[in-house]
Amino acid sequence: MHVTIATDGAYLTLHQNDRATRYHAIWLRDNSPDPETRAAGNGQRLIALRDIPVDTHIAAASINDGTLQVTFAPENKTVTFQLGWLAEHAYDAPKRNGQGWLSENVATWDANLQTDVPVAQFSALAQRGADFANWIEQVTRYGFGKIEGGPVESGALFKVVDLFGFVRETNYGRHFEVRTEVNPTNLAFTGLGLQAHTDNPYRDPVPSIQVLYCLESSAAGGENMVVDGFACVHRLQLENPEYFNVLARHCAQFEYAGEDGVCLTSRRPMIELAPDGELIGVRFNNRSLSAATDIPFDQMDLWYAAYRRLGEIIDDPEMEVTFRLEPGEAFVVDNTRVLHARKAYSGTGTRWLQGCYADKDGLRSTRDALRRLGQEAAE
Repeated sequence: MHVTIATDGAYLTLHQNDRATRYHAIWLRDNSPDPETRAAGNGQRLIALRDIPVDTHIAAASINDGTLQVTFAPENKTVTFQLGWLAEHAYDAPKRNGQGWLSENVATWDANLQTDVPVAQFSALAQRGADFANWIEQVTRYGFGKIEGGPVESGALFKVVDLFGFVRETNYGRHFEVRTEVNPTNLAFTGLGLQAHTDNPYRDPVPSIQVLYCLESSAAGGENMVVDGFACVHRLQLENPEYFNVLARHCAQFEYAGEDGVCLTSRRPMIELAPDGELIGVRFNNRSLSAATDIPFDQMDLWYAAYRRLGEIIDDPEMEVTFRLEPGEAFVVDNTRVLHARKAYSGTGTRWLQGCYADKDGLRSTRDALRRLGQEAAE
Protein backbone atom coordinates (compact mmCIF):
# COMPACT_ATOMS: atom_id res chain seq x y z
CA MET A 1 0.00 0.00 0.00
CA HIS A 2 1.16 3.55 -0.68
CA VAL A 3 -0.28 7.06 -0.48
CA THR A 4 -0.30 9.98 -2.92
CA ILE A 5 -1.37 13.59 -2.38
CA ALA A 6 -3.28 15.76 -4.86
CA THR A 7 -1.27 18.66 -6.25
CA ASP A 8 -3.24 21.22 -4.25
CA GLY A 9 -3.36 19.04 -1.11
CA ALA A 10 -7.16 18.93 -1.22
CA TYR A 11 -7.21 15.15 -0.81
CA LEU A 12 -5.01 12.08 -0.58
CA THR A 13 -5.36 8.66 -2.16
CA LEU A 14 -4.61 5.30 -0.57
CA HIS A 15 -3.49 2.75 -3.18
CA GLN A 16 -3.83 -0.96 -2.43
CA ASN A 17 -3.59 -3.52 -5.22
CA ASP A 18 -6.04 -2.37 -7.90
CA ARG A 19 -8.08 -0.18 -5.57
CA ALA A 20 -7.63 3.55 -4.96
CA THR A 21 -9.58 5.27 -2.18
CA ARG A 22 -9.62 9.05 -1.77
CA TYR A 23 -10.12 11.12 1.38
CA HIS A 24 -10.59 14.90 1.48
CA ALA A 25 -8.33 16.98 3.68
CA ILE A 26 -11.24 18.66 5.47
CA TRP A 27 -12.88 15.25 6.14
CA LEU A 28 -9.66 13.86 7.59
CA ARG A 29 -9.04 16.92 9.75
CA ASP A 30 -12.64 16.94 11.03
CA ASN A 31 -12.33 13.25 11.95
CA SER A 32 -8.87 13.45 13.49
CA PRO A 33 -8.61 11.12 16.52
CA ASP A 34 -5.99 13.14 18.38
CA PRO A 35 -6.76 14.19 22.00
CA GLU A 36 -6.99 17.90 21.08
CA THR A 37 -9.77 17.10 18.59
CA ARG A 38 -11.69 14.30 20.29
CA ALA A 39 -12.24 13.36 23.93
CA ALA A 40 -10.43 10.15 24.77
CA GLY A 41 -13.23 8.81 26.98
CA ASN A 42 -16.27 9.17 24.73
CA GLY A 43 -14.92 10.10 21.31
CA GLN A 44 -16.91 13.32 21.07
CA ARG A 45 -15.43 16.30 19.23
CA LEU A 46 -13.79 19.00 21.32
CA ILE A 47 -13.75 21.52 18.47
CA ALA A 48 -16.29 22.93 16.03
CA LEU A 49 -15.84 23.17 12.29
CA ARG A 50 -15.23 26.91 12.68
CA ASP A 51 -12.03 26.04 14.59
CA ILE A 52 -10.56 24.31 11.51
CA PRO A 53 -8.98 26.72 9.00
CA VAL A 54 -11.05 27.06 5.84
CA ASP A 55 -7.91 26.61 3.71
CA THR A 56 -6.92 23.34 5.38
CA HIS A 57 -4.91 21.09 3.07
CA ILE A 58 -2.56 18.11 3.27
CA ALA A 59 1.12 19.04 3.44
CA ALA A 60 2.52 15.54 3.91
CA ALA A 61 1.38 11.93 4.32
CA SER A 62 3.07 8.60 4.91
CA ILE A 63 2.20 5.00 5.84
CA ASN A 64 3.93 3.29 8.72
CA ASP A 65 3.13 0.01 10.51
CA GLY A 66 -0.61 -0.09 9.78
CA THR A 67 -1.17 3.64 10.26
CA LEU A 68 -1.38 6.75 8.12
CA GLN A 69 0.35 9.92 9.31
CA VAL A 70 -1.05 13.13 7.86
CA THR A 71 0.32 16.65 8.34
CA PHE A 72 -2.25 19.40 7.89
CA ALA A 73 -1.43 22.96 6.85
CA PRO A 74 -1.67 25.77 7.77
CA GLU A 75 -1.89 24.32 11.32
CA ASN A 76 1.29 22.24 10.83
CA LYS A 77 -0.52 19.52 12.77
CA THR A 78 0.34 15.83 12.32
CA VAL A 79 -2.33 13.22 13.07
CA THR A 80 -2.18 9.41 13.02
CA PHE A 81 -5.06 7.38 11.56
CA GLN A 82 -5.53 3.62 11.78
CA LEU A 83 -5.76 2.16 8.27
CA GLY A 84 -8.47 -0.23 9.41
CA TRP A 85 -10.61 2.68 10.61
CA LEU A 86 -10.15 4.49 7.29
CA ALA A 87 -11.16 1.38 5.35
CA GLU A 88 -14.26 0.95 7.52
CA HIS A 89 -15.29 4.58 6.96
CA ALA A 90 -14.35 4.91 3.28
CA TYR A 91 -16.85 6.99 1.32
CA ASP A 92 -15.08 6.97 -2.07
CA ALA A 93 -16.99 3.99 -3.47
CA PRO A 94 -19.84 3.39 -5.90
CA LYS A 95 -23.12 4.27 -4.27
CA ARG A 96 -26.13 1.99 -4.28
CA ASN A 97 -28.32 2.63 -7.27
CA GLY A 98 -32.07 2.88 -7.42
CA GLN A 99 -34.85 3.39 -4.94
CA GLY A 100 -35.62 1.02 -2.11
CA TRP A 101 -32.17 -0.41 -1.33
CA LEU A 102 -31.58 -1.89 2.11
CA SER A 103 -28.68 -1.96 4.54
CA GLU A 104 -26.60 -5.13 4.61
CA ASN A 105 -27.78 -5.51 8.23
CA VAL A 106 -31.35 -6.10 7.04
CA ALA A 107 -32.68 -9.40 5.65
CA THR A 108 -36.15 -9.58 4.14
CA TRP A 109 -38.32 -12.66 4.64
CA ASP A 110 -41.64 -14.31 3.89
CA ALA A 111 -43.54 -17.39 5.08
CA ASN A 112 -40.40 -19.50 4.61
CA LEU A 113 -39.09 -18.04 7.87
CA GLN A 114 -41.84 -19.94 9.70
CA THR A 115 -39.42 -22.72 10.69
CA ASP A 116 -36.68 -20.33 11.78
CA VAL A 117 -38.42 -17.63 13.82
CA PRO A 118 -35.96 -15.70 16.04
CA VAL A 119 -36.81 -17.05 19.50
CA ALA A 120 -35.08 -17.23 22.87
CA GLN A 121 -35.84 -18.22 26.43
CA PHE A 122 -36.39 -15.33 28.83
CA SER A 123 -34.00 -16.81 31.38
CA ALA A 124 -31.22 -17.00 28.76
CA LEU A 125 -31.81 -13.42 27.65
CA ALA A 126 -31.66 -12.22 31.24
CA GLN A 127 -28.10 -13.63 31.47
CA ARG A 128 -27.05 -11.26 28.65
CA GLY A 129 -24.65 -13.81 27.26
CA ALA A 130 -24.25 -15.37 23.81
CA ASP A 131 -27.96 -16.25 23.47
CA PHE A 132 -28.86 -12.64 24.19
CA ALA A 133 -26.35 -11.27 21.67
CA ASN A 134 -27.60 -13.69 19.00
CA TRP A 135 -31.26 -12.83 19.65
CA ILE A 136 -30.59 -9.08 19.47
CA GLU A 137 -28.77 -9.57 16.15
CA GLN A 138 -31.71 -11.53 14.74
CA VAL A 139 -34.33 -9.04 15.92
CA THR A 140 -32.49 -6.14 14.31
CA ARG A 141 -31.90 -8.17 11.14
CA TYR A 142 -35.41 -9.57 10.68
CA GLY A 143 -37.39 -6.88 12.49
CA PHE A 144 -39.03 -9.14 15.06
CA GLY A 145 -38.35 -11.79 17.66
CA LYS A 146 -40.20 -14.03 20.09
CA ILE A 147 -39.55 -14.72 23.77
CA GLU A 148 -40.65 -17.83 25.67
CA GLY A 149 -40.59 -18.86 29.31
CA GLY A 150 -41.17 -15.46 30.86
CA PRO A 151 -42.95 -14.77 34.17
CA VAL A 152 -46.75 -14.80 34.03
CA GLU A 153 -47.39 -11.58 35.90
CA SER A 154 -48.77 -8.17 35.12
CA GLY A 155 -46.03 -5.76 34.07
CA ALA A 156 -43.63 -8.49 32.96
CA LEU A 157 -43.41 -6.79 29.56
CA PHE A 158 -41.32 -4.04 31.15
CA LYS A 159 -38.66 -6.66 31.90
CA VAL A 160 -38.51 -7.34 28.16
CA VAL A 161 -37.97 -3.67 27.35
CA ASP A 162 -35.32 -3.43 30.06
CA LEU A 163 -33.24 -5.88 28.03
CA PHE A 164 -32.54 -3.26 25.35
CA GLY A 165 -34.09 0.12 26.03
CA PHE A 166 -36.75 2.23 27.69
CA VAL A 167 -40.52 2.36 27.61
CA ARG A 168 -41.99 5.12 25.49
CA GLU A 169 -45.04 6.50 27.28
CA THR A 170 -47.98 7.68 25.15
CA ASN A 171 -51.54 8.84 25.74
CA TYR A 172 -52.30 5.14 26.34
CA GLY A 173 -49.94 5.23 29.33
CA ARG A 174 -46.76 3.23 29.93
CA HIS A 175 -48.62 0.15 28.73
CA PHE A 176 -52.02 -0.85 27.42
CA GLU A 177 -54.31 -3.84 28.00
CA VAL A 178 -55.42 -6.13 25.18
CA ARG A 179 -58.30 -8.17 26.58
CA THR A 180 -60.52 -10.14 24.23
CA GLU A 181 -63.38 -12.57 24.79
CA VAL A 182 -64.87 -14.90 22.22
CA ASN A 183 -68.40 -13.94 23.31
CA PRO A 184 -67.88 -10.39 24.55
CA THR A 185 -70.31 -8.29 26.55
CA ASN A 186 -68.67 -5.23 25.02
CA LEU A 187 -67.53 -4.85 21.42
CA ALA A 188 -64.29 -3.33 22.75
CA PHE A 189 -63.38 -6.90 23.73
CA THR A 190 -64.05 -8.39 20.32
CA GLY A 191 -62.39 -11.56 19.09
CA LEU A 192 -62.51 -10.53 15.44
CA GLY A 193 -59.36 -10.82 13.37
CA LEU A 194 -57.27 -7.76 12.50
CA GLN A 195 -55.55 -7.00 9.21
CA ALA A 196 -51.78 -6.77 9.41
CA HIS A 197 -50.79 -3.20 10.22
CA THR A 198 -48.20 -0.97 11.81
CA ASP A 199 -49.20 0.72 15.06
CA ASN A 200 -49.74 4.42 15.67
CA PRO A 201 -48.95 5.75 12.16
CA TYR A 202 -50.55 9.01 13.28
CA ARG A 203 -47.60 9.82 15.57
CA ASP A 204 -44.44 11.75 14.74
CA PRO A 205 -42.17 10.07 15.45
CA VAL A 206 -43.96 6.74 15.34
CA PRO A 207 -43.08 4.32 18.17
CA SER A 208 -40.47 2.16 16.50
CA ILE A 209 -40.66 -0.89 18.79
CA GLN A 210 -43.76 -2.66 20.07
CA VAL A 211 -43.84 -5.40 22.71
CA LEU A 212 -46.88 -7.67 23.20
CA TYR A 213 -46.81 -9.98 26.23
CA CYS A 214 -49.30 -12.80 26.84
CA LEU A 215 -50.81 -13.40 30.29
CA GLU A 216 -53.89 -15.48 29.41
CA SER A 217 -54.68 -17.57 26.34
CA SER A 218 -57.56 -20.00 26.72
CA ALA A 219 -59.47 -19.17 23.52
CA ALA A 220 -59.18 -21.24 20.36
CA GLY A 221 -57.62 -19.28 17.52
CA GLY A 222 -56.25 -15.80 17.95
CA GLU A 223 -52.81 -16.65 16.56
CA ASN A 224 -50.44 -13.76 16.04
CA MET A 225 -49.17 -13.01 12.58
CA VAL A 226 -46.25 -10.90 11.37
CA VAL A 227 -45.46 -9.70 7.85
CA ASP A 228 -42.23 -8.12 6.60
CA GLY A 229 -43.28 -4.75 5.20
CA PHE A 230 -39.94 -4.34 3.43
CA ALA A 231 -40.41 -7.66 1.60
CA CYS A 232 -43.94 -6.60 0.60
CA VAL A 233 -42.71 -3.26 -0.70
CA HIS A 234 -39.95 -4.92 -2.74
CA ARG A 235 -42.49 -7.33 -4.21
CA LEU A 236 -44.70 -4.38 -5.17
CA GLN A 237 -41.72 -2.63 -6.75
CA LEU A 238 -40.86 -5.68 -8.85
CA GLU A 239 -44.46 -6.08 -10.00
CA ASN A 240 -45.15 -2.44 -10.77
CA PRO A 241 -42.51 0.29 -10.28
CA GLU A 242 -45.18 2.97 -10.80
CA TYR A 243 -47.08 1.65 -7.79
CA PHE A 244 -43.93 1.76 -5.66
CA ASN A 245 -43.08 5.28 -6.79
CA VAL A 246 -46.51 6.80 -6.21
CA LEU A 247 -46.72 5.43 -2.64
CA ALA A 248 -43.18 6.66 -1.91
CA ARG A 249 -43.62 10.07 -3.53
CA HIS A 250 -46.86 11.24 -1.91
CA CYS A 251 -47.86 11.55 1.73
CA ALA A 252 -50.80 9.74 3.20
CA GLN A 253 -52.56 11.24 6.20
CA PHE A 254 -53.19 9.35 9.42
CA GLU A 255 -55.31 10.44 12.36
CA TYR A 256 -56.44 9.32 15.80
CA ALA A 257 -58.99 11.30 17.79
CA GLY A 258 -60.63 8.52 19.75
CA GLU A 259 -60.53 10.11 23.20
CA ASP A 260 -61.16 13.50 24.74
CA GLY A 261 -58.31 15.96 24.39
CA VAL A 262 -56.41 13.85 21.85
CA CYS A 263 -56.04 14.55 18.14
CA LEU A 264 -52.93 12.92 16.71
CA THR A 265 -52.12 13.45 13.03
CA SER A 266 -49.22 12.83 10.69
CA ARG A 267 -48.32 13.22 7.01
CA ARG A 268 -45.99 10.49 5.85
CA PRO A 269 -45.78 8.29 2.77
CA MET A 270 -46.75 4.64 3.16
CA ILE A 271 -43.31 3.81 1.74
CA GLU A 272 -40.64 5.99 3.34
CA LEU A 273 -37.27 6.44 1.65
CA ALA A 274 -34.12 8.27 2.76
CA PRO A 275 -32.80 10.98 0.38
CA ASP A 276 -30.38 8.45 -1.13
CA GLY A 277 -33.18 5.95 -1.81
CA GLU A 278 -32.73 3.62 1.18
CA LEU A 279 -35.99 1.99 2.29
CA ILE A 280 -36.36 3.06 5.91
CA GLY A 281 -40.02 2.70 6.83
CA VAL A 282 -43.51 1.43 6.06
CA ARG A 283 -46.74 2.87 7.48
CA PHE A 284 -49.85 0.83 6.80
CA ASN A 285 -53.00 0.98 8.90
CA ASN A 286 -56.39 1.12 7.22
CA ARG A 287 -58.19 1.97 10.47
CA SER A 288 -56.13 5.13 11.00
CA LEU A 289 -55.90 6.38 7.42
CA SER A 290 -57.75 9.68 6.99
CA ALA A 291 -58.77 11.39 3.74
CA ALA A 292 -55.82 11.54 1.36
CA THR A 293 -55.44 15.12 0.11
CA ASP A 294 -51.74 15.31 -0.80
CA ILE A 295 -52.02 13.26 -3.98
CA PRO A 296 -52.52 15.26 -7.21
CA PHE A 297 -55.81 14.72 -9.01
CA ASP A 298 -54.14 12.98 -11.97
CA GLN A 299 -52.31 10.57 -9.59
CA MET A 300 -55.21 9.66 -7.27
CA ASP A 301 -56.44 6.64 -9.25
CA LEU A 302 -52.89 5.32 -9.48
CA TRP A 303 -52.31 5.90 -5.76
CA TYR A 304 -55.45 3.97 -4.80
CA ALA A 305 -54.55 1.13 -7.18
CA ALA A 306 -51.10 0.95 -5.60
CA TYR A 307 -52.55 1.09 -2.08
CA ARG A 308 -54.96 -1.73 -2.92
CA ARG A 309 -52.21 -3.90 -4.40
CA LEU A 310 -49.88 -3.35 -1.44
CA GLY A 311 -52.73 -4.46 0.84
CA GLU A 312 -53.26 -7.59 -1.26
CA ILE A 313 -49.58 -8.47 -0.99
CA ILE A 314 -49.66 -7.92 2.78
CA ASP A 315 -52.70 -10.21 3.02
CA ASP A 316 -51.05 -12.98 0.97
CA PRO A 317 -50.47 -16.04 3.23
CA GLU A 318 -47.14 -16.56 1.44
CA MET A 319 -45.86 -13.40 3.15
CA GLU A 320 -46.87 -14.21 6.73
CA VAL A 321 -45.37 -16.00 9.71
CA THR A 322 -47.82 -17.12 12.40
CA PHE A 323 -47.38 -18.31 15.95
CA ARG A 324 -49.51 -18.62 19.04
CA LEU A 325 -48.55 -16.76 22.19
CA GLU A 326 -49.00 -18.71 25.41
CA PRO A 327 -48.84 -17.20 28.91
CA GLY A 328 -45.30 -15.99 29.62
CA GLU A 329 -44.50 -15.51 25.93
CA ALA A 330 -44.01 -12.26 24.06
CA PHE A 331 -42.93 -10.88 20.75
CA VAL A 332 -41.04 -7.74 19.82
CA VAL A 333 -41.54 -6.02 16.45
CA ASP A 334 -39.88 -3.16 14.60
CA ASN A 335 -42.98 -1.05 14.14
CA THR A 336 -41.43 0.94 11.27
CA ARG A 337 -41.07 -2.24 9.23
CA VAL A 338 -42.94 -5.34 10.44
CA LEU A 339 -46.73 -5.44 10.32
CA HIS A 340 -48.57 -7.52 12.89
CA ALA A 341 -52.07 -8.96 13.07
CA ARG A 342 -54.29 -11.36 14.97
CA LYS A 343 -56.38 -14.23 13.66
CA ALA A 344 -60.04 -14.47 14.70
CA TYR A 345 -61.24 -16.46 17.72
CA SER A 346 -63.71 -19.31 17.95
CA GLY A 347 -65.29 -21.39 20.71
CA THR A 348 -65.00 -20.10 24.25
CA GLY A 349 -62.30 -18.62 26.42
CA THR A 350 -60.37 -15.41 26.95
CA ARG A 351 -57.13 -13.82 25.86
CA TRP A 352 -55.18 -11.16 27.77
CA LEU A 353 -52.07 -9.47 26.52
CA GLN A 354 -50.27 -6.36 27.69
CA GLY A 355 -48.51 -4.11 25.22
CA CYS A 356 -46.10 -1.20 25.32
CA TYR A 357 -43.84 0.80 23.06
CA ALA A 358 -40.13 1.51 22.99
CA ASP A 359 -37.70 2.84 20.39
CA LYS A 360 -35.27 0.91 18.25
CA ASP A 361 -32.36 3.26 18.87
CA GLY A 362 -32.02 1.37 22.15
CA LEU A 363 -32.16 -1.96 20.33
CA ARG A 364 -29.52 -0.88 17.82
CA SER A 365 -27.37 0.60 20.59
CA THR A 366 -27.46 -2.70 22.47
CA ARG A 367 -26.53 -4.62 19.32
CA ASP A 368 -23.67 -2.28 18.42
CA ALA A 369 -22.29 -2.27 21.96
CA LEU A 370 -22.31 -6.07 21.97
CA ARG A 371 -20.58 -6.10 18.58
CA ARG A 372 -17.82 -3.82 19.83
CA LEU A 373 -17.42 -5.92 22.96
CA GLY A 374 -17.05 -9.00 20.77
CA GLN A 375 -14.49 -7.30 18.54
CA GLU A 376 -12.45 -6.17 21.53
CA ALA A 377 -12.51 -9.68 22.98
CA ALA A 378 -11.25 -11.09 19.66
CA GLU A 379 -8.30 -8.69 19.50
